[in-house]
Amino acid sequence: MELAMIGLGKMGANMTERLVKGGHRVVGYDLNPESVAQIVEIGAEGAVSLEDLAGQLPDPQIVWIMVPAGGPVDQTIEAVLPFLRSGAVIIDGGNSYYRDTLRRAEQCDSSGVQVIDCGTSGGIWGLAEGYSMMVGGDQQVVENLRPIFETLAPAADQGWGRVGPAGSGHFVKMVHNGIEYGLMQAYAEGLAIMEAKEDFGLDLHQIAEIWRYGSVVRSWLLDLTADALAENPTMEGIAPFVPDSGEGRWTVFEAIDLNVAAPIITNSLFRRISSRDEESYADRILSAMRHKFGGHAIKSEDG
Repeated sequence: MELAMIGLGKMGANMTERLVKGGHRVVGYDLNPESVAQIVEIGAEGAVSLEDLAGQLPDPQIVWIMVPAGGPVDQTIEAVLPFLRSGAVIIDGGNSYYRDTLRRAEQCDSSGVQVIDCGTSGGIWGLAEGYSMMVGGDQQVVENLRPIFETLAPAADQGWGRVGPAGSGHFVKMVHNGIEYGLMQAYAEGLAIMEAKEDFGLDLHQIAEIWRYGSVVRSWLLDLTADALAENPTMEGIAPFVPDSGEGRWTVFEAIDLNVAAPIITNSLFRRISSRDEESYADRILSAMRHKFGGHAIKSEDG
């Protein structure tokens, strides 16, 4: 298939590379011309403007957006919409708030443009491992886009699917990230308890490696944690400062609105907020985990 990719940060560029390797024609655009040049080197095509990008696409124009949630998504859609013809499809693959997605879908529909929301997980490992994609939108439109999702997924029939109408993909990804907060917090707290038990001289990397095989708590997240402990068992140089990117907060707000008790997710969010004011080995572990699975920056102790 032929499509455009707007936003060529690490994840957008990796997705572009996976699509090109899968036989798709991809036209890329980014505010940074160097990012465009880099994807051209791997076989994609570049555009110098959004008008140029849209003009290179056949009908139906398919535009995948990978820009930060919030204002940047609105600005990108507003800027590209005048160059899209009726029947075009915009796929928002970022971590947009699902209520924003509902608004955007309604606005674009009046122009004959469909919005598909694709909650995407996989971080910096997606290029090699494939992406987990939770897709929302019109069923027939999603079916038409199947070759794209099958290429990006870990396997054609694994790791992706249409979960419901517009907004549902971002809603499910929001809850996914809330669960992620709780899982990370539990690992970090358990390791911190063992780190504090000096009597036994426990090797946390060894223990993580033991848990990776046969244990009921084994997971890919534990694999990455074991890697982090092998590289830096004391978490030296990592500040116990853990950001939250919004999805955890949105999940907590939704739980309150729906009268659903979510104490683990809520407490893990509050723990991240409190990390900004105190020293904690658990928070160093959390920061290291975020870096391992998503390539998120680590705040060093010296600022």
